[in-house]
Amino acid sequence: MVIAVALGAFGAHLLKSKFEEGKQKVYETGVQYHLIHGLAIIVVGILAGQYPEAGLLMTAGWLMAVGILLFSGSLYILSLKKIRILGPITPLGGLSFIVAWVLVAIGVM
Repeated sequence: MVIAVALGAFGAHLLKSKFEEGKQKVYETGVQYHLIHGLAIIVVGILAGQYPEAGLLMTAGWLMAVGILLFSGSLYILSLKKIRILGPITPLGGLSFIVAWVLVAIGVM
């Protein structure tokens, strides 16, 4: 969470003049998903302590971390650099988020 907040502040203040047109929104999307899933990892950790069969929840937490790295990380880089090879990585991070949320839903049933 600290990293997400720091990156958000960094983007809003120090990087603002470095973004090409439309790229700040890409960066902000990365920060938004980073914050949401950082908080979700904390909640999933709390839930895992309350459910005896917490394997799915633990896997969901790890998938959220992978999603942050792939989705948000690639958006951070893509917003500042023209590294096109990272474009296909972003959807893999999104897929990690989706699978994680499905596992959370199954894990708490």
